[in-house]
Amino acid sequence: MPLFEPKPGTLRPLTGAGHRPAADRVPDARAQGTAQPLRGDLERLLGPGKVLSTISDLVRYASDASPYRFVPQAVVLAEDVADISAVLSYARGNGRDVVFRSAGTSLNGQAQGEDILVDVRRHWAGTEVLDPDGSRVRVRPGTTVFRTNAALAPYGRLLGPDPASAIACTVGGVVANNASGMTAGTTRNSYRTVSSLTAVLPSGTVVDTASPTAEEDLARAEPALCEGLMALKAEVEADQGLVARIRAKYELKNTNGYRLDAFLDGATPVEILRGLMVGSQGTLGFLAELVFDTLPLYRRTSTGLFFFPALSAAAAAVPRFTEAGAMAVELMDGNTLRASVSVSGVPQDWARLPQETTALLVEFRSPDDSSREECEQAVREVLAGLELVAPVASVTNELTRDAKTIAGYWKARKAFVTAVGGSRPSGTTLITEDFAVPPSRLAEACEALLELQRAHGFDAAVAGHAAHGNLHFLLAFDAAEPADVERYAAFMDEFCRMTVERFDGSLKAEHATGRNIAPFLELEWGARATELMWRIKRLLDPAGVLAPGVLLDRDPRAHLKGLKSIPGIEAPADPCIECGFCEPTCPSEDLTTTPRQRIVLRREMTRQAPGSPVNDSLLDSYGYDAVDTCAGDSTCKLDCPVGIDTGALMKKLRHARHSPREERAAERTARHFAGVERSARLAVAAADQLRGRLRGRGGDLGDRMLGKMTGAARRALRPDLVPAWLPEIPAAAARRLPATARTMAAAVYYPACVNRVFGDPEGYEGLSLPESMVIVSARAGRPVWIPDDVTGTCCATIWHSKGYVSGNTLMANRMVEAAWRWTDGGDLPLVVDASSCTLGIAEEVVPYLTPANRKLHERLTIFDSLVWAARELLSRLTVEQRVASAVLHPTCSMRHLGDEAELRQVAEACAEEVVVPLDAGCCAFAGDRGLLHEELTSAATVREAAEVTARSFDAHLSANRTCEIGLDHATGNRGYHSVIQELERATRPR
Repeated sequence: MPLFEPKPGTLRPLTGAGHRPAADRVPDARAQGTAQPLRGDLERLLGPGKVLSTISDLVRYASDASPYRFVPQAVVLAEDVADISAVLSYARGNGRDVVFRSAGTSLNGQAQGEDILVDVRRHWAGTEVLDPDGSRVRVRPGTTVFRTNAALAPYGRLLGPDPASAIACTVGGVVANNASGMTAGTTRNSYRTVSSLTAVLPSGTVVDTASPTAEEDLARAEPALCEGLMALKAEVEADQGLVARIRAKYELKNTNGYRLDAFLDGATPVEILRGLMVGSQGTLGFLAELVFDTLPLYRRTSTGLFFFPALSAAAAAVPRFTEAGAMAVELMDGNTLRASVSVSGVPQDWARLPQETTALLVEFRSPDDSSREECEQAVREVLAGLELVAPVASVTNELTRDAKTIAGYWKARKAFVTAVGGSRPSGTTLITEDFAVPPSRLAEACEALLELQRAHGFDAAVAGHAAHGNLHFLLAFDAAEPADVERYAAFMDEFCRMTVERFDGSLKAEHATGRNIAPFLELEWGARATELMWRIKRLLDPAGVLAPGVLLDRDPRAHLKGLKSIPGIEAPADPCIECGFCEPTCPSEDLTTTPRQRIVLRREMTRQAPGSPVNDSLLDSYGYDAVDTCAGDSTCKLDCPVGIDTGALMKKLRHARHSPREERAAERTARHFAGVERSARLAVAAADQLRGRLRGRGGDLGDRMLGKMTGAARRALRPDLVPAWLPEIPAAAARRLPATARTMAAAVYYPACVNRVFGDPEGYEGLSLPESMVIVSARAGRPVWIPDDVTGTCCATIWHSKGYVSGNTLMANRMVEAAWRWTDGGDLPLVVDASSCTLGIAEEVVPYLTPANRKLHERLTIFDSLVWAARELLSRLTVEQRVASAVLHPTCSMRHLGDEAELRQVAEACAEEVVVPLDAGCCAFAGDRGLLHEELTSAATVREAAEVTARSFDAHLSANRTCEIGLDHATGNRGYHSVIQELERATRPR
């Protein structure tokens, strides 16, 4: 046992004296995770590395973006089609069932099951543009919509479906649910734009609908299936009333049930199967690969957010905008607008909007300037005839081309679920539903819905794709209270009858049937069509292996089973609705847990009694799975629509695990940091000398010896305290910083402590970063000055990231006081040469400052070196020589600072071609976390590294030394260095 190993109990959630275990807690009998023989069977079938079986694993996969929670018996990380087929065969032979889960952003429990859950995200990412013009793209199901569109953007193309969750949802889930979004309507959705797909049927048969021999192959492998599909087709076509009903149902957006029009649109078994698979919600097979016909990406965008005095006035304007050529017309009612102020960037005065105010977000996209001018003229004519209101100062009711303004509008609209849901009462479960009515009856449907919500005691909030008659609404209730569940049940019964009987609408417009609407399928479709759907299920899945209850369920109260309670947890994370938007950006997503899962696990701990076996087991895992392997980069906050910073929560939990002795040691380190810094530089220099002496005696002998030494110390003390040795650790920095003069200096240059300790990567030939910064600034006529007493100062991130409050507080105040003195009370800007340190000094130190030092901090102007170079140097420099190509690594700190564009701007002065990998993200090196947990950086960088190493680049650039070490480790020491160093080389006189 390491000397400083923390006790798991220190992470136990705080509960009040009256705390009672929740009725839906995981029972004690499941504390050991997956039971035998299931665990052993799956491990023998697939290998132990593909089976997740601890109770922590099962609980974190039990929740998705829906109001349901079902704890699986086992989780399988399928790597290929062979794994899928093997699991399906096992399930058929053993009477088990299987649910596929990708991003877990489905809103109605489609990604949840109570038996074998198969993760089809982790190993299923990838895109391939098939045609020179990008008109077709092959996509693996675990790829996000956002990532796919990024790959298509250079070709001027995009996918048709555009759900609001595009940043997180995967293409496989989008097709499985036939999700559409703001602009897809009924013509650009997956059913209309998927040209072919590869599916694994419940029998294990693999069908590639694009294969020239697909029909013959399917007939040979599944003769009964082919015969059955054609018989159903003949039966449907013989019933002209049913044909008319099917066609009418799909004139509206409709994802409720199976696509019966597949029998009308498809002429052969394979064609019918392709249509049925779209929107089948994982109940008919697994979608292993998808080929889309892509659509033009019109880059000239004009957008307006227009406010109306009432819902009826807004609804009346919708057809006028669509006739003018609007690509999207989005409606937000007053409650939605007011709730969205919780989203960063949304004007705060929206909170004062009158309740009856309704807004339309209208967007036009044009292929060229002349088309855009025509669109804008048409919009101006429409606006001239409308009654708009401006009840608060931020409302302008103007059409704009400004990309930043447009992004803000869409951020507010796309955050509907999470913004309104995040403001729900603590402890309540969120239900998200969507339905469609004829667009001409939009206002009537809105008013009827709001009246129905009020009648059942729910706060009304409505938004939707107004051009398509598609409305979304939210309900919050306490799933732990039977009376509240019955109130919700009564509402759903009346809502479904209203939608079908009054409006002949779709109960699910784009979110797919799911568990919440499955009992109401027959209400919408009638007995004849519903029985056809049951026959389709039995034909393709006679053993009922796939996703029971997700689309078809005869139990009229099935939608009330598995509703999850939401116990209160730490205040910063309590608003989480488990939407999953945070997951794609999380560095530990493929290693341990994600921000959503960290919160899900905290909630399960709170459901439990303090000493329960389940709670003890969860606590044993949580230290490593959640706390230690969180990079603490807080990019989750940037992608969370309500700004939950799970990284900050993990830092607080790190602090909770510290003993008083550790806190005192951390404070002493801060107090005597000058000596610590010198010792660190000397240790790096000594290690490099040892490595150099042993290099000729066995290649990496020195690195192996250093690795053993640090490994022994890590085992003796604690892995989270002692850094490991990596071969990519560079030599020590020079003992002395460049000489500079205070007189005539345009800025104070602060070399971060990491750049005072570490030098450049092995093989790099050029000036050091401090030398480069000094020289290139002087060359531009903007000289910088390095204070003589920077040694012993730090941005405090070392302590902040580890949760050492006393050390963090001491160093934060020391840093600000020094910066105040160096800059003559803020008269000169402070330029920092590491982006994480810039973020630390500019933002992260603030909560730890004394009131007096906060006032000093407010007067400081702090520049990241990138911003200094882009704003102050580039225009004054002459580029003398460029490299042919450069690849960039934008750091997570750059995302927080908003200066990724400056990184590219400076790099473009240095290289003819500049590439940012599509999979670039946080490297998780996080100061020294990559040295404490090398496996975290390896997992976080694997996709970015694959892009970087797939071709050669002349320069590998970033602006944060530890991140550069992490990327060198991931890519095999490509020589990552600061873009400032490259700028000096590019502008050096010949």
